[in-house]
Parts: sequence; structure tokens; C-alpha cells
Amino acid sequence: MRYLILFIIFFIVKTINAQDTDSIPRKKINAIRIFETPKIDGVLDEKIWKNIPVATNFVERQPNNGVSIPDSLHTEVKILYDDLGIYFGATMNDPSPDAIDKELTERDNIANDDFFLILLNGYNDHQQSFEFIVTAAGVQWDAKLTNDNEDQSWDGVWYSGVAINETNWTAEIFIPYSQLRFPEKDVQVWGLNMEREFRRERTRYSWNHIDNSKGAFSIYDGEIHNIKDIDAPLRLSFQPYVSSYVSSFDGESDVSFNGGMDLKYGITDGFTLDMILIPDFGQTKFDERVLNLSAFEVQYAEQRPFFTEGTELFSKGNMFYSRRVGSAPIGDVRLQPNETLVFYPQTVDLINAMKVSGRTAGGLGIGFFNAVTERTYAEVRDTVTESTRQELVEPLANYNVFVLDQRFWENSSVSLVNTNTTREGDFRDANTTGLYFDITNKKNTVRFWGGNEGSWVMQGDSTKFGMEGGAGIAKISGKHRLQGEVSFITKDYDINDLGYSSRTNFINYYGYYGYRYLQPKNGLNNLFLNFNLNLTRRLDPDLYSQFEFNFNSSFTTKNFLNFGGSFETTPFGSNDIYEPRTNERYVKVPSYYDGWVWFNTDYRKKFALNMVYDWYVYSEKWREDKFIIVSPRYRFSDKWKLFLNSETIFNNDDIGFVDRMQEDIIFGKRDRSTYINSIESQYIFTNTAALNFSFRHYYSEVNYSNFYILEQDGSLADNPFYTENRNTTYNSWNIDLRFSWWFAPGSQLTLLYRNAIDSYEERSIQDFNENFDALFNQPQLHSFSVRISYFLDYNLAKGWFGKKNATLQDTSMYGKAKYQKSM
Repeated sequence: MRYLILFIIFFIVKTINAQDTDSIPRKKINAIRIFETPKIDGVLDEKIWKNIPVATNFVERQPNNGVSIPDSLHTEVKILYDDLGIYFGATMNDPSPDAIDKELTERDNIANDDFFLILLNGYNDHQQSFEFIVTAAGVQWDAKLTNDNEDQSWDGVWYSGVAINETNWTAEIFIPYSQLRFPEKDVQVWGLNMEREFRRERTRYSWNHIDNSKGAFSIYDGEIHNIKDIDAPLRLSFQPYVSSYVSSFDGESDVSFNGGMDLKYGITDGFTLDMILIPDFGQTKFDERVLNLSAFEVQYAEQRPFFTEGTELFSKGNMFYSRRVGSAPIGDVRLQPNETLVFYPQTVDLINAMKVSGRTAGGLGIGFFNAVTERTYAEVRDTVTESTRQELVEPLANYNVFVLDQRFWENSSVSLVNTNTTREGDFRDANTTGLYFDITNKKNTVRFWGGNEGSWVMQGDSTKFGMEGGAGIAKISGKHRLQGEVSFITKDYDINDLGYSSRTNFINYYGYYGYRYLQPKNGLNNLFLNFNLNLTRRLDPDLYSQFEFNFNSSFTTKNFLNFGGSFETTPFGSNDIYEPRTNERYVKVPSYYDGWVWFNTDYRKKFALNMVYDWYVYSEKWREDKFIIVSPRYRFSDKWKLFLNSETIFNNDDIGFVDRMQEDIIFGKRDRSTYINSIESQYIFTNTAALNFSFRHYYSEVNYSNFYILEQDGSLADNPFYTENRNTTYNSWNIDLRFSWWFAPGSQLTLLYRNAIDSYEERSIQDFNENFDALFNQPQLHSFSVRISYFLDYNLAKGWFGKKNATLQDTSMYGKAKYQKSM
């Protein structure tokens, strides 16, 4: 039946596409070949910029979609190319150049800024594009774009300069061919779109009109013509690094020195090999740790650069959670009489990792990831003899991800994903395979999607098999949007060796209706409303789990005040099948209604404020949850800014799992108070140098008042005999002070001071002084580190060390005197 349904959906979509012959209008512009290179400084005064074709007649994208750009903001772009790369020169008129917004940020950040954007698609297939942005402050931002999936972790090496003049501001950009992907053809036709952000009025204008009523941004590009007889250069680059750490913890100091290298190699014009040799992730951002009382592990964001860059293909199906590579060991320690555990490692060392990814001219994406981790041991001590021994808790392990993603019809795809974890010896192995389709008709009005996954976990002679699947259909155009979806996960589905899975053993039915403004009206720039229904049942054995109704609203005024409100309820209560932490048991949860409101003020102002208030009220007396978030920010100047965030959470008379006592499952009633405060301040010296201060303090206390035994029917019976102390107070304190200097394109010096403290106490209801006395009596980590990485391109090395008769043009694209570099 499942395969029959998929076939019917595929047939319907194929029929819809066959009946449609509409095409999106595409502007065209010719690029002009040059034989002398301009100085990339934002000043378009060289002769080569004169008397060449101009891309103009930009159209407003938002908020007034489809309106022509006013004469006061007239914008022109010219395009050149040579044997090294492609050049853009943009002139953007402004009636008040002194008022142009140009806030300095670190690379890959955009704040209160005018900017110029280029979208390039070397295969001209509407599906695999690169984005390049330079702000009026000279800051670079870039990303890979596959349909509407934007991979902002990608960092290209390109050159830009800006200048603010009497009547306009100008941007000059050079993008080497080594940063792009295009087929081997004598005559190239590339997809192109360009945008301009006019921040003072928060309007955006595009060269080729983008219809906001339907379809992805990337399908509305125009075309560059007249690029002839160019060759994709050898894409080979190295990024060696050296680093040093000086740290102290609990009275012990340590000094270490490290060195290694990242390597990128263009296997073909469409595929790239990335390798990391002797990795060092010591300067990654700290995890925002929490006190977790739920039935599921906390899924922390990936912070390691190698695992966040160029991972668009590997995110297909959500089967790859890269934090599994190098995370905590999976093995248990078997203690003998008189033995005690001295040390159990929290992480596993990574030996090396590599990934190959790219797409063919026919739209076939191929990705392969491999990583190997080291054997890891726990330390055990005999309390009688005082001797110690090591026990293997994580063997040598190999992790693989393989992806095939065929894109077609400009907006559709079929994908196959396989993940595999193989460990030496008798430790467990795992394998997962998923097949997915995502199909949109050519009119970009209807979308169908679905998928099916199987997971196998093997240890010894036993194998555990589970499945996940689902399918959905949605109307994705116009003011009125609709969606319906069915999804399920079986009880034994487990991808946690290389992925992340939490809720299992359920089937869910989902429905959605949404309404939106496509043009500003009634004093609003935009309006979004949506209604959602969710029905969830346990699969094995069948059991009602939850019915949920949800409504959301969002409004933006002409003055860019953004606000909204929402309502949610579970009118029939719920049967929570996860909190008992065992199969075939559940606990009854009373019905609730939840209302929340929020607003954001205009971020163009020096002072801006975001606030959220969220209140859950249960049908059980005194039981409620409150969430309050206050996030002010202040911009002292275009260089210095301050961000504050305060989050307060109150859980009153919450009910949750506590313990197991033989056959009894113990629950407890608890009050929990959580306070999360953070401060971030940035001082940006130039568009290549910045100082960043980050502070976070997390505090959560839990106080139990009653304990219960979970009955077979999901109800709770008083248990006056359980007397264990379960009260808890947890603190997490983190400070990072970081200086970053991009001293050359792709090359960086980073200095980092880090201070970290954790405290966990089995008591609660402490006053302010008691809590901080306890916190600062814990061992503290103090760490200072320095890391230098340098980007080396093969073409650069060829220019330095190549033949003596190398031409100026062979080397000038990287010459320090030739370009004013912006980051």
C-alpha cells in the first residue's frame, strides 16, 4: 500500500508538470572579456569599466513586491571577466550618501547595513547557486544555495572593495573561478541575480523580478551570456595551522602545542574533497549546557568548523548528527569487588575526517563523509592494592555517510542516504538507509514529499530493526496555504550511533492552514496567520497520545514594529508514553491551554528590544509553566554594540520521572526555577579585525514536594515511603574573550581567553550569596590559546614558485598590492 501511494503521488505530479508550459521571464546581460585587471578598491574609474553593457531596471522585492525601483535609487551593474575570474562593478544611487547604513560586523554577519548581493549559478539550473554579499562597510558574507536551502557555513575566498561617493555608493567584486562551479564548455551561460538592500527604509530590490507569491528565490534568476573560452583552474588549497594552549584546572596547569592542516581539492569541476589532518577544535564556541530532566538527551549544535562547512548534502533526511563523531564513549565499565572508577572520558579523539561532495551537470549530487576515531579508555583503581588499570570504553570506530540526491524539474529531488558506524571487536555497529522524494510542480503551486528510513543496530548475534516514514502535500502559493502530512516511527527505530532520534513508536497526523499578505496594506508591511492540528497515537500497542490545536500570528507595521501572538491547547489531555522511560507504560497529563505574545522593535534604531511572554495553564490546580524573555540591544556606534538576554522559566507543580524501585516507577511533583542570563559585546576595529566578549550564566533549581507510584492506567498514586533527596541546583558559567584578525583572505589569527565553571548540588532553595559561594568554590577552567591558520591556494603557490616567465596576470589576482581586501 505504501508503494502504491507513492506511485499515485508521483503520477499526479508528473501529470501536473506535463500540463504546464509557463516559464519565468529572465533578463540577460553580456559579460565583457578584459586583458588588464582592475584594482579592487570600490572605485570604478578604470577605462575597462566604461562603455560596456549595464544591468539596470531593478524591481522591488520587499515589502512592495514588483514595484520599480525609484529614480533616486537608480542602480547599475557591469560585468567583466578574464582568464582568472569574474568582476562586478555596482553603482547604487542614494539621495543622502552620508546617511548610508554601514555598521561594521565580523565576516559572515550583516547588521544595520546597506549591501549588494550576487547570486551565481554556473550550471544555470536554478538549483545550485553561490551567494556573495558585500556591505557598505566592506564586510563580506557568502553562502551556498540549493533551492531555498542556504548553507551559510561555506566560506569562499574572493575580493571586494566599496566606496561612498557624493551621490552613490559603489561596490567592486572579483570572484576567482576557483570559488565557482561550472561545466567544461567553450561558451558559458550562467544563472545570475543581484540584489540591493536599502536599509534606511528596509526595502530590497532585485535585478530579475522575484515573485513572492510562489517558488524559491533561486528559480527567479536571469542569465549572463558571452563568457567564452575559459578554463576552470585547478582547485587545490591548503590551510595549515599552528596553535598553543595554556590552561589550568583545579590547581593543575597544562601547556600544549598543536599543528595540522585542512586540505581542499577539486576532483572535477563539480566535486570537492575536504580533509582535516590532525584536527584541533579547542577554540570552538562553548555549549550552552542545561539541567536536563526530560526523557531525551539534549541535542547541542555543532560548533566545529569542519563539520559545519559544506554539509548541505549530508543534512538530507536529518540522519547525520555530526556531534556523534568524537562524542562520549558508548561502553560501560565492569567493576570488580574493591574497584572504583577514577576517570571516564567525556569525548573521543578524532584521528582524521574527510568528505567529498558536489553535483554533476545533470543535477546529481553525491556526498561521502568518513571519519575515524581513536580507542578510548576509562581508568579504574583497586582500593585495596591502589593499583590502576585501563578498560576500553570506545574502540577504534569508523563513521560513513553516503548521499545521492538527484534534482530535476528545477525544483524537485529524489534522495538516497546511508549512514554506517563500524566499531572493532564486539562493540555495537549500526546502519541506516533512507529514501526520500520532494516534488514541486512547474507552476510552483503544489509540493509533494515523502520518505522512508530503516535502521539496523547490530551487536553480537542480535539485530534491532526499526522504521520511520511519512508523506505530505501542500499548496505553496498565493495568500492561502494548505498542508497535510502523515508520519510514523516504529518502536525499535534507532539512528543514535550517527544521527539523533528521540520520540519513537508513534503515528502523527498533521493539518495546516495559513494566510498571508503578499503586498503591504492596512498599515502593515506583512501579516501571517496559521492554524495547526496535530493528532498523535502510540503505535505498539495502540494508544491515544495527544490532540493539539495551535494558532500563530505575526504582524509587521510600516514602522517595522514586529509583533504577534499565539494560542495552543490540548483539550483532551495527553498520554505521555516517554516520561516513564520504559516501553508500554504511559502517564496521564492534564489538558492545558497556552497563550504567548511577543514583539521586536525596529532594529534600525540604536536601541532595540525583543520580548516574549508564554504561559501554560493546566486543568490541574496550581500547575503552570511561564517563560519570560527580555533581549535589549544597543548600538553605541558602527563599531561597538552590546546585546543582553535574560530568560526566566517557572515550572510550578510539574510532574516528572524520578526513579525506578524494582517494578515501581517513581514520579515526583516539583517546582523548578531557571534563570539564563547572557551578555555579548562586540568591538569591530575594521572589517578584518574584531574583539568579541561572550558571557553566559545558567542557573536551575528543582525542589520536590511529593512522590508517586505510576499505576498501570497512567494515573499516579501517593508514595509516602520514597524518601530519597532529589532536590537539585545546577549552575553553568562561561566567559569567552576572543580577538580575531583576518590578516589575508581565508587566513586568520585568533586569541582566546576562556573561563568555565560547573556546579551540581543535591539541594535547592538557596539565596543569591549561597549559590555563588557554592559555584565559585568549584574548580575553574582558565585557558588562553592562540591559533594561526593561513590559506594557500595552488594558483598562488604557482605564482610564487612557478616558472620565471609567469605573466603578471598569472600572479596579480593574489598580489597584496593589487587588491584592497574586504572581509
